[in-house]
Amino acid sequence: MRSRLLGIVLALVVLVLLGMGVPLGRGVAQTQQQQMFLDRLTDTTRFASVAQRPFIDDQPEVLDAELRRYHELYGIRVALLGMEGQVVASAPDDVDVSSPEVSDLVSGALAGRQPVAPELVMPWESTELVLAEPVLEAGEVRGAVVTFSPTSKTRAEVLLWWSVLLASSLLVLAVGVFAALPLVRWTLRPVRRLDDATGRLLGAVVAGQPVEPVGSSDGPPELRQLSRSFDQMAANVSDVLAAQRAFVADASHQLRNPLTALKLRLSNLEGQVVGEGVAHQVAALEEADRLNRILDELLSMARAGAPSVDPVPVDVDRAVAGRLSAWQPAAAARDVHLVLDGEPGGTALVPPRGVETVLDALLDNALKFTSDGTLVRVDVRRRDGVVRLSVQDEGPGLAPEELERATDRFWRSPAHQNVQGSGLGLALVRQIVERVDGSVRLESPEGAGLRVTVEFPAV
Repeated sequence: MRSRLLGIVLALVVLVLLGMGVPLGRGVAQTQQQQMFLDRLTDTTRFASVAQRPFIDDQPEVLDAELRRYHELYGIRVALLGMEGQVVASAPDDVDVSSPEVSDLVSGALAGRQPVAPELVMPWESTELVLAEPVLEAGEVRGAVVTFSPTSKTRAEVLLWWSVLLASSLLVLAVGVFAALPLVRWTLRPVRRLDDATGRLLGAVVAGQPVEPVGSSDGPPELRQLSRSFDQMAANVSDVLAAQRAFVADASHQLRNPLTALKLRLSNLEGQVVGEGVAHQVAALEEADRLNRILDELLSMARAGAPSVDPVPVDVDRAVAGRLSAWQPAAAARDVHLVLDGEPGGTALVPPRGVETVLDALLDNALKFTSDGTLVRVDVRRRDGVVRLSVQDEGPGLAPEELERATDRFWRSPAHQNVQGSGLGLALVRQIVERVDGSVRLESPEGAGLRVTVEFPAV
């Protein structure tokens, strides 16, 4: 944007310079040419006056010596013409007046017309200034005087003036550039700050960290007002998300006690309920357990998004080994084998207990949906500056159109509504991974099952 704004300023400066320089340059050329015309007209008129008596006496050759001296001194060719347009005296002797342009001027002079200023001659046009003056005696035309003046000196002077104008214009343009640069920087400084703040806003809001204000100490008043509005908007968004996280955490804590009491009362009814009430009591206990799991996951999500939780280097291999060991009894109860594959992952940048929480959610899902007597593969690899952790089961998997929605909060596939769960596990995984600018990818491998791959920045 700075180059475009600077280009606009320079374009305006160039237009102003052209608007002033072109007429000024043309005026300089006209002035120089007018001075030359008046000077040569004076000489031509003098020769026409001097030639009156020789023409009356029919002795124009008496002017040959004066014409030669004039030609030798100034390099200007001069010719005296009779009434028939013939050359009667000239210096040098081979003056040619037969060209169409000269013939027209001679015809005008013999008709009694006075010389007029020619059209503007450009510096690159190597032409001569030709003037034809009638020789008059008592108002009667006796002949004509024609002068051929070289214009090289005048054209050189015009070119010199134009060079001065061009150099002055370039100097003004350079000064304009140096003067415009601070102005453009001053104008765009709030814009750059807004751009940087916009890039930091998403990461800060997602991480729950304070949003650094843009500030409005300099720049145009309109952009300073925009910066203040942006700061207010960013602060409001940060406050709203912080209040949302606080509400989720507080609600999870506050609901836990009454839910525990409700579950205890339902348990105390065991043996007191008979008939069809037994089935309702069992269903109520299951719903209480489900609500308890949802509260646990909501509290985990609130903790994962807490602003005070900063990512730390974590030994991925140790964390994976510990969770596999903890989940081994649950897998053995289903005759499911947990298989660790891949290579040492090393250290990754993860929120505290982030690897454990992610692996717990992925293994919980895998054991829910995989069949008895199958395998759940856990793969760890380190590639291209990231540590990849994937869990693959041999369950029914998800349809292609469901893969993108699987990480939404509380979303569950219509085909799996009979399986216990809250729909928060993969959402929690995504939130933890996004805290460190990682990624989550869901795939349906060939055959059956679901493979979930998460990537953490390697350290």
